[in-house]
Amino acid sequence: MFRIFLLCLLLNIFVLPLVADDTNNEVKIGDIVFHESFDGEKLPEGWSVSNPKYVSLFENTVQVNLPAEGQDKNASASKQLSIEKLSGNRLKVTAKVKANHVITPPNSWNGIKVMLVLDTPDGKYWLQQNNLFGTFDWQTVRFDTAVPKNITSATLILGLENTTGLVRIDDLEITVIGKRRSRQKDSESNSQSNFQKDSQNNFQNNSENNSEQKIVYKGHHLPRLRGAMISTGKFGTEDIQVLGGQWKANHVRWQLTWAGFPNGPADTADVEQFNVWLEKECQKLDAMLPECEKYGVYVCLDLHTPPGGRLPQTEGSVMRLFQEKKWQDTFVDLWERLAKRYKNAKMIWSYDLLNEPVEGNMPENKDILNWRELALKTAKTIRKIDPQKAIVIEAAPWGNPETLEWFEPFDCQEVPNVVYSVHMYVPHQFTHQGVYDTPVGLNYPGEINGKLWDKKALRHVLRHTIEFAEDYGVAIYIGEFSAIRWAPNGSAYRYLKDCIEIFEEEGWDWSYHAFREWDGWSVEHGSDKNDRQPAAKPTDRQLLLQSWFEKNKR
Repeated sequence: MFRIFLLCLLLNIFVLPLVADDTNNEVKIGDIVFHESFDGEKLPEGWSVSNPKYVSLFENTVQVNLPAEGQDKNASASKQLSIEKLSGNRLKVTAKVKANHVITPPNSWNGIKVMLVLDTPDGKYWLQQNNLFGTFDWQTVRFDTAVPKNITSATLILGLENTTGLVRIDDLEITVIGKRRSRQKDSESNSQSNFQKDSQNNFQNNSENNSEQKIVYKGHHLPRLRGAMISTGKFGTEDIQVLGGQWKANHVRWQLTWAGFPNGPADTADVEQFNVWLEKECQKLDAMLPECEKYGVYVCLDLHTPPGGRLPQTEGSVMRLFQEKKWQDTFVDLWERLAKRYKNAKMIWSYDLLNEPVEGNMPENKDILNWRELALKTAKTIRKIDPQKAIVIEAAPWGNPETLEWFEPFDCQEVPNVVYSVHMYVPHQFTHQGVYDTPVGLNYPGEINGKLWDKKALRHVLRHTIEFAEDYGVAIYIGEFSAIRWAPNGSAYRYLKDCIEIFEEEGWDWSYHAFREWDGWSVEHGSDKNDRQPAAKPTDRQLLLQSWFEKNKR
């Protein structure tokens, strides 16, 4: 125990206070780094206009007026910003907006524009609040964004796009609401690795592809967990016999899912109804745990549907959990009950607190916690009950690989035995082609949106995850990754192969999405989108997974 305390003390001394060399230390959370109120007789210095006929100053506001009977559908004012105080920070962008008869645009990203455009070596980003049109009095438009440290330019754009009508915009403001996590230097990272080796509670991570062994807490004693996500509505004894018995997978990510996405019954259910649903899901798991033990399949318990559900009308389906305190109280309470229920469950190796958290624009209410604060509070509650099982944390939003660049890990004195998780669906245009009306025909490896995507590019996407693991000596769990089965010319197989090889090189546990859930992700189905029946013989994707599962130890 003393060595664990010493480890935590050393981490706090040598790791957490360190700040990256490329972070602007002069900018603090809460600082306003840009403000424009348009007071004066002409646009302030630095602003340019795309279509002067329709853009003007009116009563100390920027006014864009595109007549419905005219041919023009676009007009804007723009200004290039200094990137010095933006780079490597999380920002809140706000503006006051008033609109009159702005017609519904063809796409959610058209309409009224209060947009920040970022250029980076990795591509261009268009950041804004979508679905802005209609007639309304003065209201605040807001969006939050994380600005990569390697941006080369930043431009604000105000106006109308692919629509007509009148809009007035005033009181532009950009506020720092978060900062990129700190990183230590390479020499300190090496020292950190040595500190981790002193912890007697940590488990051993044997990488079959790396002779150097790292000692990190993973929540299990196995060299690796390799498995798949499952859907509880379709998963039974026969399925576990196939996945665990025949294919040799040694774990499943067990979704606690209440029907559809993004719209589902949880969106309108009250607390009592949510708890009734959760109890039924737990009973399904209870019945299957003996079968999991029979086949040596460990369970990651994944809360896939949050209490309160989502706000379907919001961009990205924001979780109600980050809008109302009662749902945060429900969240902490349900994990307290789950920890008591499964504290002694042999085959449950981890608690995945929340699948792909989406905070959205949180209300200005100090009683409502952001995701990191809520996760920390919940993890502390669990640790009072169950000190052993791994607690799995995904960063917001969506648990994407880059989110760990912005996430500070928990202090291991407060919450020990935490595993951090990301989901890998990059590039999304490729992995999800043909889903949600996205175009099909994209190959991997290949060029997508002007960029070559190959194994090197995938590793670059995962660089923040790799750095996070190295900096803090923590385990990484790939909770989801996949490619749609109808990706052309065997592309899905090649994508999965490259992903798994990277995971294995890094020594990460991983879970394929998904086994016998929706046939679009099924490795038991072929590449013909219209053929909804399992293939007559094993697909190359199935054989790929099985070849890795066969390496598993139990």
